[in-house]
Parts: sequence; C-alpha cells; structure tokens
Amino acid sequence: MKYRIILIIILSTTASVLYAQAAQAPASVTSYYNQGRAFMVEEDWYSASEALLECLRLSPAHVEATAALAECYYNLGEFDEALAWARKARVFARGNMALANLEAFILIALGRLDAASQVIAETLSREPYNKEALFAASELDIARGHAGDAVQRYQEAVRRYPDDRRLLVSLALVQGSLGNTEQAKSYIERALLQHPDDYRVYYYAAYLDAEAGRVNSAIAYAEKSLFYKPGFDPARSLLANLRYRTGRYEEAARLADEAIAFNQGNLSAWYLKGMSYAQLGRKGDARNIFINALAIDQSDEFIRIALEERLIADTTLEDPARVRWADYHFNRARDYRAANLSDQALFEYRRGLRINPYAPARKEYAEILKLQGYPARYVDELRFMQQLGAADKTVDDAMEAYDALLADALHRQWGVDPASSVSRHWNVAIFSVVSQSSFYHADAGALTASYIKDFMIHDRNIIPMNIELRQPSFSAAFREARSAGADYFLIISVNENERDISVKGEFFVARTGSPAGVFSSYRTGAEKLRNASRGITEQLSASLPFRGVLLQHKQGQGFIDKGKADGVRAGATYDVVKKKQPVIKNEGVGILYSPEDVVGKLVITVVDEEVASGTLTRIGFFDRIADGDEVLLSPETQDAASPPRTDQSPAADPELRALLRTLR
Repeated sequence: MKYRIILIIILSTTASVLYAQAAQAPASVTSYYNQGRAFMVEEDWYSASEALLECLRLSPAHVEATAALAECYYNLGEFDEALAWARKARVFARGNMALANLEAFILIALGRLDAASQVIAETLSREPYNKEALFAASELDIARGHAGDAVQRYQEAVRRYPDDRRLLVSLALVQGSLGNTEQAKSYIERALLQHPDDYRVYYYAAYLDAEAGRVNSAIAYAEKSLFYKPGFDPARSLLANLRYRTGRYEEAARLADEAIAFNQGNLSAWYLKGMSYAQLGRKGDARNIFINALAIDQSDEFIRIALEERLIADTTLEDPARVRWADYHFNRARDYRAANLSDQALFEYRRGLRINPYAPARKEYAEILKLQGYPARYVDELRFMQQLGAADKTVDDAMEAYDALLADALHRQWGVDPASSVSRHWNVAIFSVVSQSSFYHADAGALTASYIKDFMIHDRNIIPMNIELRQPSFSAAFREARSAGADYFLIISVNENERDISVKGEFFVARTGSPAGVFSSYRTGAEKLRNASRGITEQLSASLPFRGVLLQHKQGQGFIDKGKADGVRAGATYDVVKKKQPVIKNEGVGILYSPEDVVGKLVITVVDEEVASGTLTRIGFFDRIADGDEVLLSPETQDAASPPRTDQSPAADPELRALLRTLR
C-alpha cells in the first residue's frame, strides 16, 4: 500500500510536469513568433530573424514563422538564404500563393529571371488578378530592362486598386526612372493625398524630387518623413546626401555620424562622412575616415577609390602612405598574373603605379608588356626606371639586350622615336553633372568619372582632358568642353544598389553639343565598379574612328604613327588627307572630309608595335602629299566596318529595383 501511494504521487507529479510543459511549449512558440512579427513591423530585421529562429527551434514545422523568416532574409539582402526558407515554407503550404509570390520576388533579386517567370505564370494562371503576382511580374519586366511594360502593368493595376499606396508609389518611381518627371510627380502627389501620414510616401517623394533636381522640396519631404518616423535610416541617408549636394557638408557629416552610431557597418555613411570632410578641406581626416571604413570592408570600391584619389591629390609622391595603398594593387596584379589574367593584371599594375610611380613593381609591369608582344614599351618602362635611379643590374642588362634586339625595328629604320612622335588624336572631356547623385554613394558620378579618366590615360588614341570633373549642369559642361578645345565630351551617371551597378556615359560633340552616342555598362558582383568603368572606356574607344598622321614619306613609301597596338594590319588601305581639312561630324561620331582633299592612298606593308609603313600612291597629276597629312579610313571602309562592340548586359536600373524592393 505504501509503495502504491508513492507510485501514485510520482505518476501524478510527472503528469503535472508534462502537462505544464505541454501547455508552456505552444505559448513559447507563439510568443517568439509574435515577437518576430512585431520586430518586422518595426523593420528590425535582425531582431525579427532571431525571434523567428527561436520559434522554429521549438517548432520546426511552423509555416508562418518559416515564411516570415524568408521575408526577413529577403529584406536583409540575404537572397540565397531567403530562397531556402521560402521553398521550405512552400513544402508545408504548397497552394499558398503568397509564398509563391515571395519566392518569385527572391528569384528576381537573385537574377534568376526565367525561374521567377515560371512561378509568376503559375500564380497568374490560378489567380489572374493576384495583386502581389502583378507586382512581381512588373518587377520582372524592370529586371529585364522593359520598364515601359512595367508601367502598363502598374497602370492597369491602379485602375483596379486606385487607392493602393504601393501601386501609386511604384508607378511614380518607374515613371521617374524613365524621365517622365511630371507623370511621376502626379502619382506621388496622389499617394501623398491619400496617405498623408505615411512616412514612406514622403521618403519616396523626396527621392523623386531629388532625381528631378527639385532639391529644396526633396529636403522638405525627407524632413517630413523623419518627423513621422524619427531615425528612419533611408530618409536620413537621403537627407544627408541632399545636404552634401547643396554644399552643407558639416550637416551631411553630422547626419552620417548619426547613421554610423545606429549601425557601425553602414559603409555608405562612412563614405559620405569622408567625402564631406574632403570638401571641407579636412584632407587628413577624410583619409583617416576612408581608412577606417576599409578596415570594415576592404571590398568597397567607392571608398577605396575615394581614398586613392585623396592620396593622389593631397600627398607628395614620396609619401609613405602611397607605398602601402599601391601595394594592394600590386599584390592583386600578381594574383591575376599567376592566374594568367594579363589584362586584369595590367590594370592593377597601372593603378598601383598611378599611386606610387616609384614602385619597384614597374619592372613586373614591364615584363607583362614584353610578354604581350610590345618590346618597345617594355624598353620604355625600363628606361623610365633608369631615369628614376631605380634600375638594378638586371634592368640595365635587359635594356642593353633589347636595345640590340630593336636595332632593326621599323621606327629606327625611319629614324623616329615613337615615344615623342606617336600622337593621341582625340581630345575627350569627362564630366559628372552635380545634380546626379547615386542612391547609395553621393557624388558617385564624379568618382566614377575620375576612375574612367584613369582608364583613358592608357588608351593610345584618347587625351582625357584636365578639366574639372564636377559641373553644375549640362550647359556648363558643354561650355567648358568647347572652350577647352575638346573634340567630344562624356557625361557620366551612376545607378546602383547593394549588389549591382549601372554606369551610363552620354557622349556629345564638343563643338555643337549634339548627341554622339550613349554607352552603358551593367555589372554585378565583386569589382563591379571597375568592370563597369572599363566597359564604358572600351565602348567609347571602339566607337572612335581610326585617325593617324603621316610622319614621313619618301620614294613612294609612307610612315605613320599607328601600328599593331592600334589595329593596323598589313594590306589595310587608308586615305591620306590634307592636314587640318578633316572635321568632326556635327552629330554622332565620325570624320568628314571632301574627296578633293584626298591627296593619296596608303597600303600598309610593314607593321611594327606602334608604327607602320606602306606603299604610298598619289592622287592627281601633282604630288600634293606632305608630312603631317592625316591618315584615315575612307568613308566607304568606315561604313563597311563592323560596328563597335557594345555592352550586351541588361539595361535594368539597379537603383529602381532596390527602391521597389523596399516597398514590400
């Protein structure tokens, strides 16, 4: 009896404990889930994900928590992780269209557009007017570079849902990206009228006015957004950007400090603070800020370029800081060289030598030139090292050996030094209009223009003119280019998000201000700014017509200042035109000259690294050919030539895509 009573007590106690645990477990799961949802409302995605993960630890099959966690990772930009959780949620709720739409949005963000299209089509086949699926379809159009199609979808949806804040704002943003500023303004004003207390709508209104150049009203809208939601980081960042644009650099730096205090890893805020200090003349402080930011993330290209530009502009060539930051590029160059990526290595060596011209790595750079088949350039680099007093015995021996090897080179047969005789024939001014300022990096256009200018320094046919990059307007840029004697000018603009960048170069004839072309380069992933800038430079270079000079002629032979490096090939035929007679087209890219000004034909027979020679035939009874005449491709040859290579990447607007994502 005694043992029976003890057993009953034990069983009763155990049952009570188990009952309490059973009652407690659902409450904990629900509590963590509710905490997560509350954090999501506050847009505290990190705290939300922590609470939801704890919920899922207790209840792994909790569908709502799984879906909510996918949305958190989506908003944090962790798209791979978001996709994994979204698909896990769909396993538990296969027919849930909201989860299908979330998966579509994530796939679009990952660039998996075909997969996203399949998910969207499946949803719309079941529910043709599913609003979220229509949003996803519109974002898919934009990701494919079809913003016009997205406008039509949004307009149709607005007719069905005329008061929907997200639809009105989306339509305004897309119209703004297309340059339809008045339509964009009408839709955002409609959203403001219907949602007068919504801090988000004021933020997007500020963004649209900033893009349209209405800076004062943009500032007012940003301040109102912060009034309704103090500390709203996107509005604070935009306001700081606007303060920078209006020259209120101390206020911009103060707002950047607020953002950094909120999130030490906010690299855009570090960048803006450094740029503001640079504009205030606090050069040393600006460099230190950029250095601190790079300690957080060495891969941020904008911050690194900003630091390097400050080093180049503000320090002497002998400054030890130059050695440290140039070595970064030399080490990368060696990595590229080990992987047989010579072009990539060349750029890194050139960038490093731009920072530290006295670096011993110049010898390594010269070696790559030699391997690429340019011995004369190799010798020039070694000679430069000798002039600097940086040559050793191996450099001196190499100079002597290659000097002997080049004894019979074409330029020596004609008695010409290519270093002093080879000319660049296109004067190009590079600008950024101050009103264009990227969503993520203030003054991104100017910094990218500087980077592209650095690329052009190494182009054999382009002279990147030394004119102030930042211009207040197109008309000011046109005036500067024309008065400086430029042939063309290029205006750089940048759109970006956290993963992608789109750089556009609008090309104009400096004499007339007429359009000459548009170059665009879209890149994603690591080194996107470098690769996009390089893409713009290559497109521009390829678009410019061949132009050379007849340096000498004698006994039916002509010698010109262009060679293998400029695309000259044996058998090619060129017009010899009276000097100063060819003119640049009033519109577009090209050269015009009269048939009466053609004094001869040159057929190339011998091609060297930087020069070439060939058989010269006069046109007409009298020999009117003179040294200094221009050597050009005939108009017929130019028309028959294949068009220059262009960037085939999608023309999606990464900035617009990022803004639309924040609307979810």
